[in-house]
Amino acid sequence: MPTATCWAKVTCMSWHKDRPSGRKGYHHGNLREALIDAALMLISEKGPGGLTFAEAARAAGVSGAAPYRHFRDRDALMADVALRGYAEFAKRLAEAWNEGGRPDPIAAFHKLGKAYLGFARSEPALFAAMFDSGLVLADHPEAGAAADRAFGVLRSACETLASTLPTERRPPALMMALHIWSLSHGTAALFARGDAARRPIPMPAEDLLEAAVLVYLDGLGITGR
Repeated sequence: MPTATCWAKVTCMSWHKDRPSGRKGYHHGNLREALIDAALMLISEKGPGGLTFAEAARAAGVSGAAPYRHFRDRDALMADVALRGYAEFAKRLAEAWNEGGRPDPIAAFHKLGKAYLGFARSEPALFAAMFDSGLVLADHPEAGAAADRAFGVLRSACETLASTLPTERRPPALMMALHIWSLSHGTAALFARGDAARRPIPMPAEDLLEAAVLVYLDGLGITGR
Protein backbone atom coordinates (compact mmCIF):
# COMPACT_ATOMS: atom_id res chain seq x y z
CA MET A 1 0.00 0.00 0.00
CA PRO A 2 12.05 10.80 4.96
CA THR A 3 11.76 12.08 7.74
CA ALA A 4 9.29 14.51 9.18
CA THR A 5 12.16 16.82 9.86
CA CYS A 6 12.90 16.85 6.14
CA TRP A 7 9.36 18.01 5.38
CA ALA A 8 9.11 20.35 8.30
CA LYS A 9 12.57 21.82 8.06
CA VAL A 10 12.38 25.47 8.88
CA THR A 11 14.34 27.85 6.70
CA CYS A 12 15.28 31.47 7.08
CA MET A 13 14.53 31.68 10.78
CA SER A 14 16.40 31.97 14.02
CA TRP A 15 15.50 30.36 17.30
CA HIS A 16 16.14 31.37 20.87
CA LYS A 17 16.33 28.99 23.80
CA ASP A 18 15.60 31.32 26.69
CA ARG A 19 11.86 30.53 26.78
CA PRO A 20 10.21 29.39 30.05
CA SER A 21 9.16 26.07 28.49
CA GLY A 22 12.64 25.37 27.19
CA ARG A 23 11.24 25.01 23.67
CA LYS A 24 12.72 26.83 20.76
CA GLY A 25 10.76 29.89 19.74
CA TYR A 26 10.13 31.42 16.34
CA HIS A 27 11.93 34.71 15.84
CA HIS A 28 11.55 35.61 12.18
CA GLY A 29 11.40 34.01 8.76
CA ASN A 30 8.98 31.48 7.34
CA LEU A 31 6.00 31.43 9.69
CA ARG A 32 4.11 28.78 7.73
CA GLU A 33 6.96 26.31 8.04
CA ALA A 34 7.45 27.16 11.69
CA LEU A 35 3.81 26.33 12.40
CA ILE A 36 4.02 23.07 10.50
CA ASP A 37 7.15 22.17 12.43
CA ALA A 38 5.34 23.00 15.66
CA ALA A 39 2.33 20.93 14.57
CA LEU A 40 4.52 17.90 13.92
CA MET A 41 6.11 18.28 17.34
CA LEU A 42 2.70 18.50 19.04
CA ILE A 43 1.35 15.50 17.14
CA SER A 44 4.45 13.53 18.12
CA GLU A 45 4.03 14.47 21.77
CA LYS A 46 0.25 14.39 22.18
CA GLY A 47 -1.27 12.80 19.09
CA PRO A 48 -3.48 14.64 16.59
CA GLY A 49 -5.91 15.61 19.33
CA GLY A 50 -3.18 17.63 20.99
CA LEU A 51 -2.84 19.98 18.04
CA THR A 52 -4.62 23.28 18.53
CA PHE A 53 -3.98 26.68 17.02
CA ALA A 54 -3.09 28.05 20.42
CA GLU A 55 -0.60 25.26 21.13
CA ALA A 56 0.95 25.54 17.68
CA ALA A 57 1.36 29.29 18.09
CA ARG A 58 2.86 28.87 21.55
CA ALA A 59 5.29 26.19 20.33
CA ALA A 60 6.34 28.41 17.43
CA GLY A 61 6.74 31.38 19.76
CA VAL A 62 4.19 33.63 18.04
CA SER A 63 0.93 35.25 19.04
CA GLY A 64 -2.33 33.33 19.01
CA ALA A 65 -3.49 35.35 16.03
CA ALA A 66 -0.39 34.69 13.92
CA PRO A 67 -1.46 31.29 12.50
CA TYR A 68 -4.44 32.94 10.78
CA ARG A 69 -2.05 34.61 8.37
CA HIS A 70 -1.62 31.22 6.67
CA PHE A 71 -4.34 28.87 7.91
CA ARG A 72 -8.04 29.52 8.36
CA ASP A 73 -8.33 27.07 11.25
CA ARG A 74 -6.71 24.13 12.99
CA ASP A 75 -7.96 21.65 10.38
CA ALA A 76 -6.30 23.65 7.62
CA LEU A 77 -3.01 23.38 9.47
CA MET A 78 -3.55 19.64 9.97
CA ALA A 79 -4.39 19.29 6.27
CA ASP A 80 -1.10 20.92 5.31
CA VAL A 81 0.76 18.46 7.52
CA ALA A 82 -1.21 15.58 5.97
CA LEU A 83 -0.53 16.90 2.48
CA ARG A 84 3.19 16.69 3.10
CA GLY A 85 2.76 13.23 4.53
CA TYR A 86 0.81 11.95 1.55
CA ALA A 87 3.30 13.45 -0.88
CA GLU A 88 6.20 11.68 0.82
CA PHE A 89 4.13 8.51 1.16
CA ALA A 90 3.36 8.49 -2.58
CA LYS A 91 7.04 9.07 -3.36
CA ARG A 92 8.12 6.11 -1.24
CA LEU A 93 5.47 3.82 -2.74
CA ALA A 94 6.42 4.85 -6.27
CA GLU A 95 10.09 4.18 -5.57
CA ALA A 96 9.23 0.74 -4.17
CA TRP A 97 7.07 -0.13 -7.19
CA ASN A 98 9.88 1.05 -9.47
CA GLU A 99 8.06 2.19 -12.61
CA GLY A 100 5.82 -0.79 -13.21
CA GLY A 101 7.32 -3.38 -10.92
CA ARG A 102 10.75 -3.76 -12.44
CA PRO A 103 12.38 -6.19 -12.60
CA ASP A 104 9.92 -8.58 -10.90
CA PRO A 105 6.35 -7.32 -10.28
CA ILE A 106 5.64 -9.68 -7.38
CA ALA A 107 8.90 -8.81 -5.61
CA ALA A 108 8.16 -5.12 -6.19
CA PHE A 109 4.65 -5.66 -4.84
CA HIS A 110 6.08 -6.93 -1.56
CA LYS A 111 8.39 -3.91 -1.49
CA LEU A 112 5.28 -1.74 -1.57
CA GLY A 113 4.15 -3.32 1.67
CA LYS A 114 7.54 -2.79 3.25
CA ALA A 115 7.48 0.84 2.14
CA TYR A 116 4.07 1.27 3.78
CA LEU A 117 5.34 -0.14 7.06
CA GLY A 118 8.57 1.80 6.81
CA PHE A 119 6.69 5.05 6.45
CA ALA A 120 4.52 4.33 9.50
CA ARG A 121 7.64 3.48 11.49
CA SER A 122 9.81 6.43 10.49
CA GLU A 123 7.10 9.10 10.25
CA PRO A 124 4.63 8.53 13.10
CA ALA A 125 3.55 12.19 13.27
CA LEU A 126 2.83 12.36 9.54
CA PHE A 127 1.14 8.97 9.67
CA ALA A 128 -1.09 10.14 12.51
CA ALA A 129 -1.97 13.38 10.72
CA MET A 130 -2.93 11.42 7.62
CA PHE A 131 -4.92 8.61 9.19
CA ASP A 132 -5.74 9.38 12.83
CA SER A 133 -6.75 13.04 12.79
CA GLY A 134 -10.30 12.66 11.52
CA LEU A 135 -9.46 15.02 8.67
CA VAL A 136 -12.16 15.11 5.98
CA LEU A 137 -10.14 14.99 2.79
CA ALA A 138 -13.10 16.14 0.69
CA ASP A 139 -12.81 19.48 2.49
CA HIS A 140 -9.12 19.77 1.63
CA PRO A 141 -8.68 19.07 -2.10
CA GLU A 142 -4.90 19.31 -2.19
CA ALA A 143 -4.46 16.76 0.57
CA GLY A 144 -7.14 14.60 -1.01
CA ALA A 145 -5.38 14.68 -4.38
CA ALA A 146 -2.09 13.71 -2.75
CA ALA A 147 -3.80 10.81 -0.98
CA ASP A 148 -5.29 9.70 -4.30
CA ARG A 149 -1.86 9.73 -5.91
CA ALA A 150 -0.51 7.47 -3.18
CA PHE A 151 -3.42 5.06 -3.56
CA GLY A 152 -2.97 5.24 -7.33
CA VAL A 153 0.46 3.62 -7.01
CA LEU A 154 -1.10 0.66 -5.21
CA ARG A 155 -3.97 0.43 -7.67
CA SER A 156 -1.55 0.46 -10.62
CA ALA A 157 0.45 -2.33 -9.00
CA CYS A 158 -2.70 -4.39 -8.54
CA GLU A 159 -3.65 -3.84 -12.18
CA THR A 160 -0.25 -5.17 -13.22
CA LEU A 161 -0.55 -8.31 -11.12
CA ALA A 162 -4.18 -8.92 -12.08
CA SER A 163 -3.23 -8.72 -15.75
CA THR A 164 -1.17 -11.90 -15.33
CA LEU A 165 -4.38 -13.87 -14.78
CA PRO A 166 -6.76 -15.10 -17.50
CA THR A 167 -9.40 -12.48 -18.24
CA GLU A 168 -12.21 -14.51 -16.71
CA ARG A 169 -10.32 -14.85 -13.42
CA ARG A 170 -9.10 -11.30 -12.99
CA PRO A 171 -10.39 -9.47 -9.91
CA PRO A 172 -11.30 -5.79 -10.29
CA ALA A 173 -8.11 -3.87 -9.67
CA LEU A 174 -9.89 -1.44 -7.35
CA MET A 175 -11.24 -4.24 -5.17
CA MET A 176 -7.81 -5.89 -5.07
CA ALA A 177 -6.16 -2.59 -4.16
CA LEU A 178 -8.64 -2.02 -1.34
CA HIS A 179 -7.97 -5.51 0.02
CA ILE A 180 -4.20 -5.02 -0.03
CA TRP A 181 -4.53 -1.54 1.41
CA SER A 182 -6.57 -2.96 4.30
CA LEU A 183 -3.94 -5.61 4.99
CA SER A 184 -1.08 -3.12 4.78
CA HIS A 185 -2.71 -0.39 6.79
CA GLY A 186 -3.95 -2.73 9.49
CA THR A 187 -0.47 -4.16 9.93
CA ALA A 188 1.11 -0.70 9.91
CA ALA A 189 -1.37 0.85 12.33
CA LEU A 190 -1.22 -2.01 14.81
CA PHE A 191 2.32 -3.32 14.64
CA ALA A 192 4.71 -1.09 12.70
CA ARG A 193 4.12 2.52 13.62
CA GLY A 194 6.88 4.42 15.31
CA ASP A 195 4.93 5.71 18.30
CA ALA A 196 3.38 4.41 21.50
CA ALA A 197 0.37 3.01 19.64
CA ARG A 198 2.49 0.19 18.21
CA ARG A 199 1.59 -3.22 19.66
CA PRO A 200 4.26 -5.87 20.16
CA ILE A 201 4.22 -9.09 18.15
CA PRO A 202 6.71 -12.00 18.16
CA MET A 203 7.86 -11.39 14.58
CA PRO A 204 8.79 -8.49 12.31
CA ALA A 205 5.73 -6.70 11.02
CA GLU A 206 7.17 -7.06 7.52
CA ASP A 207 7.07 -10.84 7.82
CA LEU A 208 3.47 -10.76 9.02
CA LEU A 209 2.36 -8.57 6.12
CA GLU A 210 4.31 -10.55 3.53
CA ALA A 211 2.71 -13.80 4.70
CA ALA A 212 -0.78 -12.26 4.53
CA VAL A 213 -0.18 -10.90 1.04
CA LEU A 214 1.22 -14.24 -0.15
CA VAL A 215 -1.91 -16.02 1.08
CA TYR A 216 -4.08 -13.43 -0.65
CA LEU A 217 -2.22 -13.63 -3.96
CA ASP A 218 -2.15 -17.40 -3.83
CA GLY A 219 -5.92 -17.37 -3.42
CA LEU A 220 -6.16 -15.39 -6.64
CA GLY A 221 -3.80 -17.76 -8.40
CA ILE A 222 -0.95 -15.24 -8.57
CA THR A 223 2.19 -17.09 -7.61
CA GLY A 224 5.85 -16.25 -7.50
CA ARG A 225 7.91 -13.93 -5.39
